Amino acid sequence: MSLSLSARNVVKRYAGVIALSDANLDVNAGEVVALIGANGSGKSTLSKIINGVVVLDRGQLLLDGKPVNFSSPQAAKSLGISTVFQDLSLIPHMTVAENIWLSREPQKWGGIVDRGQIREKTDALLDLFTGTYKSSLRPEVTVASLPSDEKQIVEILKAVSFDPKLLILDEATASLDSRQVERLFEMVVHWKQNGKAIIFVSHRMEEIFRIADRYSVLRNGKTVGSGEMKEVKTKDIVALMVGDKSAESVVERKKKTQQNSLNRKMQLEVSDLSAEGLKGVSLKLHEGELLGIGGLKGQGQRSLLHTLFGDLVSTGTIKFDGALVKFKNPRQAMNNGVALVPGERAKEGLLFIRSILENLLLPSWGNYGFPTHIRDAQKSASDVSSSLSLKMAGLDEPVSGLSGGNAQKVVIGKWLLRNPRLLLLDDPTKGVDVGTKAEFYSLLTKLCADGVSVLFYSSDDEELLALCDRILVMHDGLIRTELAGESLTKSNLVAASLGASQESMQ
Repeated sequence: MSLSLSARNVVKRYAGVIALSDANLDVNAGEVVALIGANGSGKSTLSKIINGVVVLDRGQLLLDGKPVNFSSPQAAKSLGISTVFQDLSLIPHMTVAENIWLSREPQKWGGIVDRGQIREKTDALLDLFTGTYKSSLRPEVTVASLPSDEKQIVEILKAVSFDPKLLILDEATASLDSRQVERLFEMVVHWKQNGKAIIFVSHRMEEIFRIADRYSVLRNGKTVGSGEMKEVKTKDIVALMVGDKSAESVVERKKKTQQNSLNRKMQLEVSDLSAEGLKGVSLKLHEGELLGIGGLKGQGQRSLLHTLFGDLVSTGTIKFDGALVKFKNPRQAMNNGVALVPGERAKEGLLFIRSILENLLLPSWGNYGFPTHIRDAQKSASDVSSSLSLKMAGLDEPVSGLSGGNAQKVVIGKWLLRNPRLLLLDDPTKGVDVGTKAEFYSLLTKLCADGVSVLFYSSDDEELLALCDRILVMHDGLIRTELAGESLTKSNLVAASLGASQESMQ
């Protein structure tokens, strides 16, 4: 049995902060509706109201035309609503199977858990993504041991296991590589054909236009536009998202050519670098250059960045500023002017229960004396937060109160306080809205102009093509090819990502 859902004039406040002021959304059986908006626009809050995590203050939810008010996620699930959460709902120390079937394990007669049936059902779910993940993803594997893309797959399968009538995909593709996204979209088409209603939340315009039938745009907690995808263009949606900001500058990201940087001195030379996930990588990076790292997720990009940051044991040679270096730990790398913006900010980049001030100064407290010259530290934190246009109530606000884009600004800001000479970026705009992306691109341009060298991995092919003059494409722990000049095309990038040669594409 299918369903339709409407959210009408929804209002939600948190301690005086208005998260939603007039949010509206309609989704019907057999369609995909894209819920679009900048970070902090209210998308997650509206999603949480629909799935019962949050209770609305005013407004109305209608399910098949009848008013409902979910008091809990269980209440929403009982009526056929399930969610793939952006911030994973998985328990790290439990296995894949235990996470998927938690509190509803199949049982034998007498109330004994039927482990054989759990295994069988979990295998059937994993088969949905067969060929897109490593063979180590099995029912008995602990979730904590999985890479981010495989954790995301488990989160998706957990939601699918409820066989929902309405499925909310909240940034479900953010951690997936292109093969996994393709498989998910194949499933979405199948679900539509079987009468499921789907709410799709994503910052990737290409995905929105590809999979969604209709759109609804939120800005500052209010629905500002909705309609059919076939009747709208990207620039129109972005204009709705950013309001009076320049939509054109966000949509058409002009590549900042760095030809001058190629005439500068060599900042980094890597030869035959091997580590966990790397099989002999060599590259060169000039001072002030923005060098892209492409390829499907999990092909060694993370290992490369963490190895250069002294976080993984490696063999091979690294020459930095003309001198051979062997960073034994991240502290040594930091002391030599290297900074890393990690791919999982919640796990590796921030202390969410601590304040913005503490997070910004985390790597730099030693620069402010002992006892700490707190006023100097506060001024530095205030200056960098202003330069990044960080939207916050104050430096004492916990990071957990920030939107995803502003939280990412804190991760970047803490490294800018150290004035790095080499900046390693691991998918820094994942889950970040278009407005924040535009600010970030401008920041990268300025840093490169100031002589900072940037090694930049992104899971967004369009982003790499727009920003970088050179892209090194990784596949299976190796740099498959270097793209530059006329070879720097989407087709070549995709082909190299899949391990295909340029000759085979001609």
